[in-house]
Amino acid sequence: MEQYERVLQYPFARLQAEGFPFRGSWATELFGNTKPIVLELGCGKGEYTVGLARRFPDKNFIGIDIKGARMWSGARQVNEEHIKNAAFLRTDIGLLSEFFASEEVSEIWVTFPDPQMKKAGKRLTGTRFLKLYSEICCPGALLHLKTDSPFLYTYTKALIEANGLELLHDTSDLYGGSFANIDRDVLGIRTYYEQQWLDRGLCIKYIAFQIPQGKILTEPDIDIKPDSYRSFNRSRRSLEAMEKNKEIN
Repeated sequence: MEQYERVLQYPFARLQAEGFPFRGSWATELFGNTKPIVLELGCGKGEYTVGLARRFPDKNFIGIDIKGARMWSGARQVNEEHIKNAAFLRTDIGLLSEFFASEEVSEIWVTFPDPQMKKAGKRLTGTRFLKLYSEICCPGALLHLKTDSPFLYTYTKALIEANGLELLHDTSDLYGGSFANIDRDVLGIRTYYEQQWLDRGLCIKYIAFQIPQGKILTEPDIDIKPDSYRSFNRSRRSLEAMEKNKEIN
């Protein structure tokens, strides 16, 4: 990872000791242009970061995750294919404002995050993180959520409604129904976890809404049924073991 030009690894200790050199100048200093900055949060293997960078050469894409072993896959592709408008940042998402200046980000993708059913403060579409996004995003910036989780989908819709946010797209079955005015080629980029859920017959949900600016947000007052299939670890080993048991039974 340290040999890849477009991989920046900044755990909290390093950030405290050195600061971050590209805050406010990602486009010009790292990418060498003035194109918009788009983030993929919790990028995992970086499928969306790489896929979007290939499709949109007029934008710069940054995948962010704390786990380098996952990120390595996308970082290797960017390095081997010489994709100039993609990069990866290894750090905690809660530190975004340390890496990006006000109005530096134009768009955010959140792809198959842990729904954090017991901890609202850790949900990447919750009020805590929306406030954080508003500190670094341009006015009118969009947040795209793709999820397999009925819990997170219901929660995010309730939060949007409770706070009067502008909803642009909403579907509870991205691949199963008709959905007008949407770029299916872009949404068809499939992450590792997405394919696992699709193989199990789960519906993929998609929501796009405008990130609020300068607004005090409140958590929705709603009881949501937990996801019944999330009593297991989301690691590859657990998924493979579950599929093996299904075949035996």
